[in-house]
Amino acid sequence: MKFDNIINTRASIKRYSSKKPPIEKVLQAVESATHAPSPGNLHLLKYIIIDNVDTIYEISEACQQEFIKKAPFLVIVCSDSQQAKTMYDERAKTYIKQHAGASIENFLLKITEMKLASCWVGAFSDTTIKRILNIPGNIEIEAVLPVAYQLKTESKKQKPKIQLDRAFFFHKYGEKFKTPLKRVRRTDL
Repeated sequence: MKFDNIINTRASIKRYSSKKPPIEKVLQAVESATHAPSPGNLHLLKYIIIDNVDTIYEISEACQQEFIKKAPFLVIVCSDSQQAKTMYDERAKTYIKQHAGASIENFLLKITEMKLASCWVGAFSDTTIKRILNIPGNIEIEAVLPVAYQLKTESKKQKPKIQLDRAFFFHKYGEKFKTPLKRVRRTDL
């Protein structure tokens, strides 16, 4: 599948087939996630792969999302910020969120390429999921990602996105029209 096609067809899918994808495909998606840019080339993310039905049920309850129960796999993305805090102090939190977002997007694009379905779930009870999965207190949960085949009766369609001309400015925030950038000569300074 062409890259632009993958980007344009990636969608949040919440209706899943009962057919279980091979674990190798889940691992390929996790591997793609690990290729995302990271702050200082620190590898701060860990991925917990779950295929136990009871655990998936408990996590869906912690997310208050019924559709998660139908997924044969969950991938929980976690971050360990200690190294980043040592290197980047107060910027660490921002860098970790950027790293997690890039990683999750890589994961979702790979899922789309392999004709699987997922949905980025960011609302959940951290305390409950940490208890269920024995995640230490210093580790943050970044996302819950169900992995499944899409239910055949569902159409895989992206929701409308913002029009491009409403998403960017030229030279300064709020500047809608491109004007030639005035070159400043050293003698003008």
